Amino acid sequence: MSYHILDARRLLCPLPVIRTQDQAATLSAGDVLEVMCTDPGVMNDIPAWCRINGHTIKETKQNNGDIVITIEINGKN
Repeated sequence: MSYHILDARRLLCPLPVIRTQDQAATLSAGDVLEVMCTDPGVMNDIPAWCRINGHTIKETKQNNGDIVITIEINGKN
């Protein structure tokens, strides 16, 4: 298992989800990806993408306009 960080702040929909998908495609099952965003749409978009692709949301945090979503990769997309 390895830990990765994706900075998708200041990107608007659909770019945060596209960048998350691209990064996840390079990771292995069990890896953790922390996605940092500012677009509030990711609160719906990334969990929906995870459900479709079989990944798990481990944690979601919001602080001063920043959103951090932590994803466990459960296999290849």
